[in-house]
Amino acid sequence: MSRAAIFAKIESATSVLKTKVPYPDYDMSLVHSAPKLEGTDLWEIFSRNFSAVNGKPMNSVEQLIDFLKTNNQLRGYCDPALYDSIGGALAAAGLTVETEYDRERFEDYQFGITRATGAIAESGSVILDDYKTSHRLAALSPWVHVAVVERSEIHRTIPDAIAAFGDSPNIIWCTGPSKTADVEGILIEGVHGPGEQIALLR
Repeated sequence: MSRAAIFAKIESATSVLKTKVPYPDYDMSLVHSAPKLEGTDLWEIFSRNFSAVNGKPMNSVEQLIDFLKTNNQLRGYCDPALYDSIGGALAAAGLTVETEYDRERFEDYQFGITRATGAIAESGSVILDDYKTSHRLAALSPWVHVAVVERSEIHRTIPDAIAAFGDSPNIIWCTGPSKTADVEGILIEGVHGPGEQIALLR
């Protein structure tokens, strides 16, 4: 069955629904993790919690270039909207940067740079959605994913982030690199997604 046929069936099945199911009603003040929210600077809080789940917060393009060169991640994709501020600097430093993502060559991309919709300080999560993420596969298939975060789009708590969902059909929270575990409880990173998750402050 084709992709178009699958989506047509889904749209047909959901077209009879009059309204979306409302979010459950709960006291948001009861679901905060106070120890994780210590401090006042949201980027610093996010960075601490992001690092705790093996994410890598970065404050400058120079820091990103150094990381990519040190780890021999020299070819990748950059959202065209970010090329002037980020991609061009990487290219000038000798990295190969493409602004069109070729699905047929997904194995060629060692890094992908996309815009984040936001971040959550409390959980150390990066938020991606279909509106700002220029290409889903560019955020999923490269070993290194760089999510570019605007300081003004960092939410303090998980309830704050939920309240800002909007109407995007696809929202993903990335809390560090991809993780999976077997029945023995051995945690492995980078199996179903990026092995290195970077949050770059802009």
